[in-house]
Amino acid sequence: MFDELVAEADAVSVDGWDFSWLDGRATEQRPSWGYQRLLGERLADVHAALDLETGGGEVLDGCPALPPLMAATESWPPNVAVASELLRPRGVVVVATSDEPPLPFADDLFDLVSSRHPVRTWWAEIARVLRPGGTYFSQQVGPASVFELVEYFLGPQPADVREGRRPDHAVAAASEAGLEVVDLRSESLRTEFRDIGAVVYFLRKVIWMVPGFTVEQYRPRLRELHDLIERDGPFVAHTTRFLIEARKNEARKNEAPKIEARKP
Repeated sequence: MFDELVAEADAVSVDGWDFSWLDGRATEQRPSWGYQRLLGERLADVHAALDLETGGGEVLDGCPALPPLMAATESWPPNVAVASELLRPRGVVVVATSDEPPLPFADDLFDLVSSRHPVRTWWAEIARVLRPGGTYFSQQVGPASVFELVEYFLGPQPADVREGRRPDHAVAAASEAGLEVVDLRSESLRTEFRDIGAVVYFLRKVIWMVPGFTVEQYRPRLRELHDLIERDGPFVAHTTRFLIEARKNEARKNEAPKIEARKP
């Protein structure tokens, strides 16, 4: 059973940001605020918006109404292809970018910049591309998220790693970039992995959890975890999430923007 579960999870595609393959195999409690619903409300009320690190575009595509000018960025080539196929029929400009700034857009361009679970938030760049009065709206991974699983494979992590991604750090960074935080919420949520295939799939897809993860490298530890799940039931971890909304000072007004690329 172990070999079959691992081989299946190691072979399946992890392109895009759709986790439906885990249905019935893993569960993750969702934050109470409903990020996609709140994002949809904001997108329906602006003229120009940018979704950063859009993944396969699934979250953005789930919003019923998009603004007249809508752009999305993604750095991982397989996800760029998935997002383009999904979002371009809805008029979204999908831009392949690197993981480093600058963003390839002009200053003061967007009324809304959004991102769900960004790997890193480049606050100064976000402030630059926002129009005065515009907002950044994001659901982010909080400190020590799913660290029960991370530390199962990597061992105890140092304090600076465990304390990374704290909401108060995000507030300080936003303020330093000239943005005013107008909403901040955080929650700890239960996650269950019900078989070892779910663990393999998750670690292949969320590549920053156990950097460089491969089945062969961690096979002995995977087998131990498989035996643990078979004996004691689902492996339980806890995700941490926070919602942050920050506004750029409305010092001046620009004319209605046009999406334009800017070379890095």
